[in-house]
Amino acid sequence: MAEDNDEINRVVLDNSPGNCIMKAPNIQNQIISSFAHFVLKAILCDIGDDFFALLVDEARDVSIKEQMAVALRYVNGEGKIIERFIGVVHVPNTTARCLKVSLESLLTTFGLSLSRVRGQGYDGASNMQGEFNGLKSLILKENRSAFYVHCFAHQLQLALVQITKKNKQLCEFFGSLAMLANIIGGSCKRQELLREKQFEKLCEKISFDNFVTGSGLNQEATLKRPGDTRWNSYYFTILSMIKLFSSVVDVLEYLANNGDDVAHCGQATILLRNIECFEFTFVLHLMRSVLGITNDLSQALQKKDQDLANAMKLVTFAKDRLQELREDGWGKLLQQTSDFCVEHDILVPNMDDNFLLYSRDGRISRRGTQITNLNHYQIEVLYTVIDLQLSELNDRFDNTNTELLSLISCFDPSNSFSAFDTNALVKLAGFYPSEFDDCGLIVLENQLENFIRDVRSDQDFSNMVGASRLAEKLVAKRKNITYPSVYLLLKLSLILPVATASVERVFSAMKIVKIY
Repeated sequence: MAEDNDEINRVVLDNSPGNCIMKAPNIQNQIISSFAHFVLKAILCDIGDDFFALLVDEARDVSIKEQMAVALRYVNGEGKIIERFIGVVHVPNTTARCLKVSLESLLTTFGLSLSRVRGQGYDGASNMQGEFNGLKSLILKENRSAFYVHCFAHQLQLALVQITKKNKQLCEFFGSLAMLANIIGGSCKRQELLREKQFEKLCEKISFDNFVTGSGLNQEATLKRPGDTRWNSYYFTILSMIKLFSSVVDVLEYLANNGDDVAHCGQATILLRNIECFEFTFVLHLMRSVLGITNDLSQALQKKDQDLANAMKLVTFAKDRLQELREDGWGKLLQQTSDFCVEHDILVPNMDDNFLLYSRDGRISRRGTQITNLNHYQIEVLYTVIDLQLSELNDRFDNTNTELLSLISCFDPSNSFSAFDTNALVKLAGFYPSEFDDCGLIVLENQLENFIRDVRSDQDFSNMVGASRLAEKLVAKRKNITYPSVYLLLKLSLILPVATASVERVFSAMKIVKIY
C-alpha cells in the first residue's frame, strides 16, 4: 500500500505546477496509469493464489482494431462472487490461437496462470466455443477442469432472435417497429413533433375531471429505439409504443400528408396502414407479455453474483410463466387488445367471423381453408409464438443442463437443503481431480455428512436461497474452516460463469473513452 502511495506522490511531485506547462496529456496518462496499477494490485491481492474463471469477449473499436476484453470471476475471502475487469488487449486477428496467446500474455503479466482457471465464459462465436479449435477447446486441452459455459444471456438473446425468423407475424411486427423507431427517432425535428403531439394529448386529458395529475405523473416520453444486439431492448420500445400510440399516429399522419421527403411520406403511409389494425395491436400486447417475462430473466442472469444452479432455476420459472400465459392468458390478452383498439378507434373483429387475410395492396387474399378470427389469433398467433419461444428455450438451455449442472444443484440450500445429495456432490468433486484425489474424496464424503447435519440444525441457514448466499453464511459463521473440503467444492461450483455481461459492459464504456 505504501509503495502505491509513493508511486502516485512521485507522479504528482514530478509534475508540479512549474513543470506542468505543455505536459498535461502526459501527466493525465501517468496519473491514470498509477490508479490502474493500484486497482489491479488490489484485485490480484483479492484473488491471491485462489482459483478463478475467465470471462472473455472480443469486438472492434472505432479505429477498426480488434480488441479482447478480459474479466475474472472468483469467490473472495468473504464468500462473495466477484467479477473484475483486468484489461483490454489489442489482437491482430480473432482466431482462437491468437486469442489464447494474447490471453496467456495478459495473465502472465499479472502473475496468473491458466492452470488456476476453473471456468470459461464466452458467447457462442465459433472462434470462442468451437468444439475442436475454439478458444475453450485449446484451454481445455491444457486444463481439463476449466469447464466452459455458454453465456446464458447470449443464449436467451438467440432464443428471441430465432422466433422472429420463424414466425411471419413477428417478422412483420418487429420490422414495422424498427422502421417506426428509425423514422421518428432518427430526426430531431420529428422527435420534437412527437413531443408536441404528446403535449396536445395531455392538455386534452387534463380537461377531464377523472384524470389523475401530480408530482412525477404524466412525464414526457420518447419512442425508445431498440438496440441492434439487444433484443430485449424491444421490450421498452413496445412499452413506449403502447403509451405513445395516438401521438405516433398523429406524427405519421402529418408526415404522410405534409412531408417534404417522398420516401418518408411513403414509409409513413405504409406504417399507418400496418399499425392501425387489430393484428398489430394484438401482437403488440402479446409481445409486451412475452418480452416482459424474458426481460426479467435477462436482468437476473446478468447479475455478477448469479450462480449457475440458480440461473437454471430462473430459466425454469420463465418457462413456467410462458406456459401459464399460453394456457390462461387468452381472455386477458384479448380484453386488453380490444380495450386498446376501442380507445384508438381501431376496428375490433368478431372472433366468430372468418379471418380475412389482406395482401400488401390492401385487397383480400384467398386462402385454401377458411378459419375464424378466434382460430387465427388464439392458435396461429398466441399459441404458435409461445410454443416457438418455449421450444427455443428448451433447445438452448437443456444443452447447458449437463451432468455437471445437475450435480451443482445439490448445493441449493432452499427448503432445508432438500436437494442435498452426498453421493452426487462426491461425484461432482470427481470433475476436479487436481483438488480431490482418492483420499480427498473420502475426506469430502465424511465432511459432507457432518456438514448437512450441522446446517439443517442451525436456524441461520433456514430460509436461505441460492448457493452464493450459502457461501457467504459459511464464511460468516466460520464453517468454511470447519468443513474446508465442502467449502472448496462450493467455491468451484460458484466460480463457473453465468453470463459475460461484465466484459460486454467494457466495450460499451470503450465507445465513450475511445472516440474518433
